[in-house]
Amino acid sequence: MQEQPSAAQVETAVDAFRMLGDAARLRLMWLLASGEYDVTSLAEAIGTARPSVSQHLAKLRLAGLVETRRQGRRVLYRARDAHVRRLIAEALFHADHEVSGIPRHDT
Repeated sequence: MQEQPSAAQVETAVDAFRMLGDAARLRLMWLLASGEYDVTSLAEAIGTARPSVSQHLAKLRLAGLVETRRQGRRVLYRARDAHVRRLIAEALFHADHEVSGIPRHDT
């Protein structure tokens, strides 16, 4: 039998899923999983006001899903690591199967 995750691991995962339960944040994470963006570029890409995008990014950063890097006066955001990028991709690939009727697979 597989060892159970610790309470801290479960709570951290629940917090991450809670953050991803918002459509705007999931759209942001999809973009951030593929590269670095500033707030203005993200706001334009998802059609949301800059202040709203900034608030979403702050929450995602506090949840440990996003990290930042300064480039001159701009702050660039990206998905924190490969685990986060895979989580986003798998969630949306799963959704694609549900929406499009693509047969499920176990590999």
